[in-house]
Parts: sequence; structure tokens; C-alpha cells
Amino acid sequence: MADSASAIPRTRVIACGALAREVVEALRALPPGTPLDVTCLPAIWHNTPQKIPEGVRAKIRAARAEGIERVLVAYGDCGTGGLLDQVLAEEGASRIEGPHCYAFYSGNARFAAWAEADPACFYLTDYLARHFERLIWQGLGLDRFPQLLGDYFGNYTTLVYLSQLDDPALEATARTAAGRLKLAYRHERVGLGELGGFLAAAAAPDE
Repeated sequence: MADSASAIPRTRVIACGALAREVVEALRALPPGTPLDVTCLPAIWHNTPQKIPEGVRAKIRAARAEGIERVLVAYGDCGTGGLLDQVLAEEGASRIEGPHCYAFYSGNARFAAWAEADPACFYLTDYLARHFERLIWQGLGLDRFPQLLGDYFGNYTTLVYLSQLDDPALEATARTAAGRLKLAYRHERVGLGELGGFLAAAAAPDE
């Protein structure tokens, strides 16, 4: 009788680089010998989401050329306006449900309820808290043009830190970021949310 690992199709996860650390953490929980590997696209592509669909397509085709049977995509729509889903339908791959990582980290239903109750929130994940200075403060030019703060963040009222790991240093960074952006602060400990369950599917045989 074949063992359970041999019944699992060889699988590749294509992930956003902003999720790389969390994806690796989730995969550690899978059974040893699970025939799965991970490749990431640049996290900075969130600033140019038009690159994401064809970047994912290229990764899918590279996986197929290697004989990999199943491809899972750890991206939300991420600002592609449905173009990523179109690519996945054409290429026969599937992605985690949700519009972006804030939603699937929180749980899509939970995030939708938060957004409806208070749409004026700006969200940070562990990745964004860790790289706040480079990606947000410097990336938006606020280090050079602080007068733009109101233009970028004037319609927000609250910074919500969605933490994946229990890291007091990152929480302090997120709290400081809220102060710099002149926003109220809220911390929600969400863990890996739906990402963990999605990746656990990589260790399950196809039905």
C-alpha cells in the first residue's frame, strides 16, 4: 500500500514575498516528506499590481515544465482587478480566497465585518510593521515631504495592526507607526488566519 506522502501530488506554492516568512512557518507544521516547495514573487509588486498576474503565470508555467502537478497561489486579488483570477482559470491553478492578505489573515468574514463597521482603518501586518520605514514612510516620500501626510492618511482614523506572531518589538513598532501617521491604534492578534488552512491543503491528497 502506498504511504500517504506518495498519494499527495507534487505541489508548488507561489507566494507573495510579503508572506514568505509566514508561509515557511505554516509549512513547518506539515508532515515530514510532504512533496511541496515554495517560490515567491517580489513583495514590492504590491506597488505595481499589474505585474502580479503575468508574474504568477510565468511561475505556474515554470512549475508545469518541471512536471509539478498541483500549484497553489498564496495571493489575494491584491489590486489586480480580477486579472489574477483570470490567469489562474486559464492556467488551472487555485489561490487562497480573499481580496488581500489583511482579509485572509483576519478571516474573510471577520475582516468584512470590520471594514463595514469602520472603513477608515489603515492596516499593518507583521511584514508591513517590520518594513514600515522603508515601504511606507520612505516609500511614500514622507521622509522628504512630510506635508503629504494629510494627503495620504487624512481620511484614515485608526491604524490596525494585524499580528501574525507574538512579538512585543513589532507591536511597539506598529504603535509608533500609528503615532507617526497621527492615527489611533488598535492591535488584533490574528495569527496566520486562513493561510494556515490553505497551505495544509498542500499536504492532503487530491480528491
